[in-house]
Amino acid sequence: MKLICIGRNYTDHIKELENEKPTDPVVFLKPDTAILLKKQPFFIPEFSKEVHHEVEVLVKINRVGKYIDKKFAHKYYNEIGLGIDFTARDLQANLKAKGLPWEKAKAFDGAAVVGKWLPKSNFEDLNNLNFSLEKNEKVVQQGNTSLMLWKIDEIVEYVSKYFTLKIGDIIFTGTPAGVGKVVANDKLKGFIENQELFSITVK
Repeated sequence: MKLICIGRNYTDHIKELENEKPTDPVVFLKPDTAILLKKQPFFIPEFSKEVHHEVEVLVKINRVGKYIDKKFAHKYYNEIGLGIDFTARDLQANLKAKGLPWEKAKAFDGAAVVGKWLPKSNFEDLNNLNFSLEKNEKVVQQGNTSLMLWKIDEIVEYVSKYFTLKIGDIIFTGTPAGVGKVVANDKLKGFIENQELFSITVK
């Protein structure tokens, strides 16, 4: 099982990090060891002084697929969720400056929060979902999937060109603006359409 992550998929987030708008989806992977275990706190790693939260809508793949056409992409998932792509921003900046891969900043143990899963049939339109992240009961990130540069089915089509999608694989679809540093004792809660899908504590 693998975690396939899409970067720079919301224009406001691209602007806040002063990145260049991509012409194709930015794709990176996390190993399954990056998943934060259920009911466990997130421990800030000792190698970073600036870990950021990035809340994202998730898609769980339910059948094997390769070179999936966009018009058939909806057949390859029936659940969506919400999670966090934790990023060691200081380490990432250093790696990017040297032209090196980001994995150490994105794929470390516990760097992927995966919340509850919901049937996609619960929602009228997956391309118009409101989602948000609260930090200490204050909304710090909020977005809507209508603002994605690449929508869910387009992402499934794109990544399946490069990676065979397998049952249980999870796609992180990108984060809106509002990413920020976490510190010890922060409490993070994630919501899709006002339904809480995860709650974690930072240590």
